[in-house]
Amino acid sequence: MARPDQVLALEPHDELRFRGPFTDVVTATLKLTNPTHRNVCFKVKTTAPRRYCVRPNSGVIDAGASIHVSVMLQPFEYDPNDRSRHKFMVMSMLAPDNMTDMEAVWREARPEELMDTRLRCTFEMPPENEDPEGESTKSLSSSSAPSLKSEASALPKSSSASLDDGEAKKILEECKRLQSEVQRLREENKQIRENDGLRRRHVGSSSVSSSSGVASLQSDSMTGRILCVVFLLVGVVVGRLFL
Repeated sequence: MARPDQVLALEPHDELRFRGPFTDVVTATLKLTNPTHRNVCFKVKTTAPRRYCVRPNSGVIDAGASIHVSVMLQPFEYDPNDRSRHKFMVMSMLAPDNMTDMEAVWREARPEELMDTRLRCTFEMPPENEDPEGESTKSLSSSSAPSLKSEASALPKSSSASLDDGEAKKILEECKRLQSEVQRLREENKQIRENDGLRRRHVGSSSVSSSSGVASLQSDSMTGRILCVVFLLVGVVVGRLFL
């Protein structure tokens, strides 16, 4: 004998949808409505009782009343390629008069008195572009990229425009002058070293030789300092040329 049609109205009526992320408990709500003039007993069962917590999982719905059932999916490692085969079944029956023991009512119920509705489970992850903050960040990034690119390309032009031909010519001439100064100092340093060698060959006294060596070292030190200053000036001038 075929079972009677379900008297309860289910919302949703055929599917429980769970939206991730699934690193925490995800809850789907099932609304059960009793449109009849009699009280109705209900019971919620699942093919995966270890994965879900249902509250309340059974009870009585008064005539014309509704009840919300919370179906809580426990955390798990989500695999988008793994389709859920979990199912729920909502069983119901008209409550007998003067009911005192609900468990006894379910045990003694005849098959023709039972009604049921099956629901499948669906897991889904929210799309990435659904995140308002991420979307705003993405739009901000995309909108600001062209302006940054245009500013970057405009920088060399503005720098070149601020440096006229006359000033560029002066800076180049200054560079040439400093290079000539460096060459002159190198030649003077070379001449000092040669003169020091001649003095060492003609003067036999150790004291004179020692003082000459000290003078040579002082000359080398001063020349090195002058060269450092000159190279620093060259760097500054060249930096002004390209800034």
